[in-house]
Amino acid sequence: MLDKIPVKQVDPKEDDKEYTELYQAANKIYVRKISGFYQNIRKYTGIPLILGFLIMPWLTIDGRPAMLFDLPERKFHILWATFWPQDGMLLAWLLIISAFTLFTVTVLVGRVWCGFTCPQTVWTLLFMWAERVTEGERNKRIKLDKQDWNTEKVLRKSSKHSLWIIISLITGITFIGYFMPVRELILGFIPKVAESGYVFWDIPPAAAFWTLFFAGMTYLNAGWMREQVCKFMCPYARFQSVMYDKDTLAVQYDTKRGESRGPRKPNEDYKAAGKGDCVDCSWCVQVCPVDIDIREGLQYECINCGLCVDACNSVMDKMNYPHGLIRFTSQDEVETGRTNFFRPRLFGYSFAVVAMFSVFIFAISDRDPISVDIVRDRGARMYRVVGDEIVNVYTVKINNMDRADHYYDISVEGEDGFTLKHKPVFLEEGEIFTVPIRVSAPRESLHEEKSEIFVTVTSRDNDSISAKQKTSFIGPISQ
Repeated sequence: MLDKIPVKQVDPKEDDKEYTELYQAANKIYVRKISGFYQNIRKYTGIPLILGFLIMPWLTIDGRPAMLFDLPERKFHILWATFWPQDGMLLAWLLIISAFTLFTVTVLVGRVWCGFTCPQTVWTLLFMWAERVTEGERNKRIKLDKQDWNTEKVLRKSSKHSLWIIISLITGITFIGYFMPVRELILGFIPKVAESGYVFWDIPPAAAFWTLFFAGMTYLNAGWMREQVCKFMCPYARFQSVMYDKDTLAVQYDTKRGESRGPRKPNEDYKAAGKGDCVDCSWCVQVCPVDIDIREGLQYECINCGLCVDACNSVMDKMNYPHGLIRFTSQDEVETGRTNFFRPRLFGYSFAVVAMFSVFIFAISDRDPISVDIVRDRGARMYRVVGDEIVNVYTVKINNMDRADHYYDISVEGEDGFTLKHKPVFLEEGEIFTVPIRVSAPRESLHEEKSEIFVTVTSRDNDSISAKQKTSFIGPISQ
């Protein structure tokens, strides 16, 4: 007889059940303002990034925006260079180089990209500044949220959200200004009045939609979601643990020095009482933009912003304790007192980044401002006989990727006396032109059924602008 599995009867009417919430709204974080070394670095990195983002669409080079991704024309103007869809491989390489650079930086100094230069972090800081200007410092904001609605609360809250909306709109307009001339975009948002009195906006619907969309996402991400983006939406937080090792520099809490933590009186012999240097003031938690306690160990939410380091150092100054209870260091240094910077993985990533970046710079500098594609006629007859000559017909596609107009000459080279007669072709900047050509050769000069020839397209006013393409010439062998 088979053994029976014991079954316990569960009464569905029992009142002592425990329920687990699958979703719980995050508590609002009230970040304390702090000054210090790492806070200054965040200013010196964030402000130039914001200014560069805002100013770049307004700059012009050779009469055009310094950076414009013209999707309808399939042109990408970046400073003095113009890139085309044919340059898509360069974009792929740039993304790969950026990924490897991020890996290298993460192996060396952790998530400093997130803490100092990530747009989510920089714009969140900007929104938090607007919050402090309108609602006050941390304690005032907590008190304001707890009090009942009154005139002061309405004015402060509406002022904050007005600033947020203004910043969001400026961000949305500037971002779309990289895809459409920003002056035209702004003029398009200004209402115009027709002779009939009808009010209209002279802006493409797609441009208006995407401007408002990115403004809305900025308002949502930097104003409301903030740390939720870093914790739950950013994939970098999830795979960073693969990049970390014991010698990665990150924000660390020195447990040996800090524990056991607790308050104490000034000039108290706290070590005799078995206490460490941590006074348990919780400032490191109050300044954390992602609301974690670094004293609980390294956590994936930590963005390595260093604000807890500044907060702890300021408390250590008040207590006349040495700095470094919380510091940027490696786990190995905390445990053994030393960090190994010469690691195979770090060396491998660094070498790969330097090699790929060097190849990328060479490809950019050696990039031809013209491209040529040649297709031989695939008609019923592979060649034509005209008197004593054999003729092949080709289609030449010329893409003038230079930032100027040019006249182009087409010539042919080969070992069997090939000739080509064709008038110069005029192409405007960025123009793609397709032209048929006829290449001929004396019948008696052909020694093979399939000969190799080269078609060259050269600018008349600049010999350095030239492209050569290999193709084949087919004809009967002379007897």
